[in-house]
Amino acid sequence: MHSQHSTGPENTDQMRPVRLTPGTKPLPYYDAQGEPTHPPDVSIVIPVYNEELILEDSVRALVTALESFAFTYEIVLAENGSTDGTVAIGNGLSTEFPQVRLMHNEEPDYGLALRRGILSSRAEFILCDEIDICDPRFYEQALPVLFAGDAEMVVGSKCLDSSNDKRPAFRRLSTFGINFLLRIFLGFQGTDTHGLKAFRRGPLVELVNDCVVNRDLFASEFVIRTERSPFRVVEVPVEIEEKRAPSINLVRRVPHVLKNLAQLVWYIRVR
Repeated sequence: MHSQHSTGPENTDQMRPVRLTPGTKPLPYYDAQGEPTHPPDVSIVIPVYNEELILEDSVRALVTALESFAFTYEIVLAENGSTDGTVAIGNGLSTEFPQVRLMHNEEPDYGLALRRGILSSRAEFILCDEIDICDPRFYEQALPVLFAGDAEMVVGSKCLDSSNDKRPAFRRLSTFGINFLLRIFLGFQGTDTHGLKAFRRGPLVELVNDCVVNRDLFASEFVIRTERSPFRVVEVPVEIEEKRAPSINLVRRVPHVLKNLAQLVWYIRVR
């Protein structure tokens, strides 16, 4: 049985119960030593690589925005092989904010860092975000769907007609290209796999463990494996406006993407 893609509700007024009155704060779940007294409601996993220019401002803005949400949370900064001041800044943020946790990975591998961040998360509901986006508006759309049990995964699609993708034309074209390849070679039926997504850990953690590729296509494989499972996938529109240029040259990523795509065809369609 394959899961079925559908577009989620776009009326955010229906989703307001997720938020508290502005200015109130989530109930604390840390003791005096900064250790969690019970698992958070939501884990937010954010891969980071050489992000010293935007890391601190992005995390501080996200923490401030989350003060008005009615759930406890942790932010997992899944760092991967940074060569600048990202690790030092991340450690400083984790010291200042007990709900922020830095995971250091030696390898510069986005997919591996995201995978490890997901597997280390403590919550049942997991949000995968990008440090150059950090959009709580997606949380408002995705979490009510998961909380209500209407789907096991929510994908924030940049490619829906009602989405607003403000990235440069070359970035939009590259997304179109990879989605085209995923549809042709893997039968992908949705509109987007990379970027913002939310899911329930319990039903889907084994699919995370089943993924065979890392780097750029881990997130795509995870979405496609979920789509091909009995679990439900919902897409919601998002507005994307990145805060900086890609941290890794897109052209240099092409050989890795093609190699991983060939692996996925073998494991998912052939084997």
